[in-house]
Amino acid sequence: MDRGKPGSTLHVVSDRHGLPLVIGLSAGNVHDSHGLKPMAIVLHMRQRSWEGHAGQAVKLHADQAYDIPELRRWLARQRIEPRIARKGIEPDDRLGRYRWVIGRTIA
Repeated sequence: MDRGKPGSTLHVVSDRHGLPLVIGLSAGNVHDSHGLKPMAIVLHMRQRSWEGHAGQAVKLHADQAYDIPELRRWLARQRIEPRIARKGIEPDDRLGRYRWVIGRTIA
């Protein structure tokens, strides 16, 4: 995060195949983790309205920017299993085989 960064940041939640489910936009100087809760709430509301949907997302793959204890607890209360690289413990690239889907979707 660069606090003086002008512009905007694109946030995307997709399914495992890269189909965008929720897209959000925030100021460039706002930490990435602040965009996750609103997007998860919107996704949950949309899934409840879709007929024949089997249930909500059960796993969330994210990089170390989202490794915040309060955010992990919030995800657990929402019945979303966080698969987030831990700062200083786990290398960020271990989750790369799942996170590349978002990079491909944005590209």
